[in-house]
Amino acid sequence: MKVLHINCNYVGTPLHRIMVSHFKPWNIQLTIYTPLWDKSQLERFQPKQNEVIRVCFKKWDRLLFFAKQKKILLSIVDEIQKIDHFDLIHAFTLFTDGNVAYQLYKKYRIPYIVTIRDTDLNAFFRLKPYLRPLGVQIMRCAKAVIFLSQAYKDSVIETYLKDKDRKAIRKKSHVIPNGIDDFWLDNLFVSRDIKAIEKKIFGQHLSVLCVGKINKRKNIPTVQRALSILRDWGWEIDFTVIGKNEDRLELCRIQSDRHTTYYPPTQKEQLIDYYRKADIFVLASHTETFGLVYAEAMSQGLPVIYTRHQGFDGHFADGEVGYAVCDNDAVEIADSIKKICKNYRHIATQTLKNVQKFRWDDICKTYYFLYWRSIHD
Repeated sequence: MKVLHINCNYVGTPLHRIMVSHFKPWNIQLTIYTPLWDKSQLERFQPKQNEVIRVCFKKWDRLLFFAKQKKILLSIVDEIQKIDHFDLIHAFTLFTDGNVAYQLYKKYRIPYIVTIRDTDLNAFFRLKPYLRPLGVQIMRCAKAVIFLSQAYKDSVIETYLKDKDRKAIRKKSHVIPNGIDDFWLDNLFVSRDIKAIEKKIFGQHLSVLCVGKINKRKNIPTVQRALSILRDWGWEIDFTVIGKNEDRLELCRIQSDRHTTYYPPTQKEQLIDYYRKADIFVLASHTETFGLVYAEAMSQGLPVIYTRHQGFDGHFADGEVGYAVCDNDAVEIADSIKKICKNYRHIATQTLKNVQKFRWDDICKTYYFLYWRSIHD
């Protein structure tokens, strides 16, 4: 089985590279193509034999979708030898990667599947209505459409598809989450002292953790307001925030809260200790493609608070591993933290049971059979 992956984010994030490493037991000849505009990214990255990474467009080309797409198409046809010999293409975004796959399908009749991410929904469908018909056409011609969560699947299908397309696209849609690094699953925190935490909760003491980039999209000040509400209700809460600083003003705003302690990003071997010292994980991002940090927190027995209708929502029922909340409702976030505290033992236990859903070996097995069906149907 010869499969071509097209992923414009392959260099920028290790997620896809981790996924590729878990395909090794399967009989797949994988080639990864990545288009870039930033030469410095390429200079910092050493491609393997099956990775084709090319700087093929300029930074300002990103403002002109079709001009950028033309350059990517010219590059991929030029750089990938015997492109018509591939059995399947997997595009890792609907618009940027998916349109390339769609154009190759029209020219070479190579079947393709496409994954829909946060950028597709919140940057393209919502903000660029002139591209919506193209997005729908890409889904129509795809063998399968993959969503990272049920929430994203429902949002795209119900909001942006007409009645004539909904049934057909829903039928070939699949919800397949991202996996987490094996490190977290190999180091489950099964010895969390639930009895000691319940004693803390009885005394209205709580340690809350948030791991995420420091920017407005992560919405950390709203979580701080929620914790302030809990303090007004008599709780003593310390809040730890860990993440890369991408917005100096946002960081200043976060650090102005005397109850918040900020740490820059750290290696997973040190980050795991912060998860283990916390009692609850809270991240109410405005938008989120998936949110690996929720699954990481679950691996350490932490109940989680996540955003309703965003990437992590829909994988579990409310109250199973935590609660979905409105990102702008600090009172609801505070109430949801109290709900977790009332049923802490059950929820913390369920997090460790359910985190196996994010094991890459099982996810890649699902992809293998989806690839096979997409080629042979």
